[in-house]
Order: sequence, then C-alpha cells, then structure tokens
Amino acid sequence: MSNRRNFVKISLITAAGLTSSHLLASPGKGNELPDNIIYSEQKPGRWPKKAGSHLPEVTVEGRTVTIKTDHGMSGLHYIVRHTLVAENGDVLSEKTFFPTDEEAISVFEVSDSYSKLYATSFCNKHDLWIKEFSI
Repeated sequence: MSNRRNFVKISLITAAGLTSSHLLASPGKGNELPDNIIYSEQKPGRWPKKAGSHLPEVTVEGRTVTIKTDHGMSGLHYIVRHTLVAENGDVLSEKTFFPTDEEAISVFEVSDSYSKLYATSFCNKHDLWIKEFSI
C-alpha cells in the first residue's frame, strides 16, 4: 500500500508541475501539451461525458476556497486528490482522498498574495481535471 501511495503522490506532483507549466507557457509552437493528458471543461478530450462528474467545482467566500468534485467514492472508482495551484505554479495546498471517504470536498485558506488559481481533481480512472478561477 505504501508503494501505491508513493506512486500516486509522485504522479500528482508531476501532473501539477506539468499543468502549471502548460498553463503558464507563452503562446507558440511547442508550448502546448498533447491532448488527453490534462482535461478541462473546454478540453474534455476522450472523456466528453465525464466533465460533469470530474471537473472540480469551486466556491470562493472571501479568501476561503472550497473544491468539490461531484463524483461517487468506491473502492474501484474514486477521486484521489484535489490540488490548489497558484498562477506561478506553486502548489498551495492539496488533499488526498480514500475510497472510504463519503465525498471529495476540500477547503483551503488562500493568502492575499494570490488571485488567479487552478483547482485540480484527479480520478483514479478518468485522469486529471483542471479549472481556472480567480479569488
């Protein structure tokens, strides 16, 4: 179980890094990742029918950010992790879930230093989903 957790942790950290570098890259040839690596509302890739249950829902109240993924949680199919990433690529916070959790919901406090953010939601079957928002 420890090896699996380490694998998931390293995979998510790598994905967050790829996500931020992709999102911050200047327009131009060679700066975009291929399709079907990171998914969003605008680019659901091979999962067009999955956006509603995999795209992170973000609620902002003051400097409090709530991320929820409206997705079932079972041993075979569940949301593994939420990550909050700043525009500059800094991972501000993250929460790991387990199949036994009732729902995938996380709450983060964000300092005044940040305004443009990215919420990620990682499903063990349907990959990494990202939503851009401002606070």
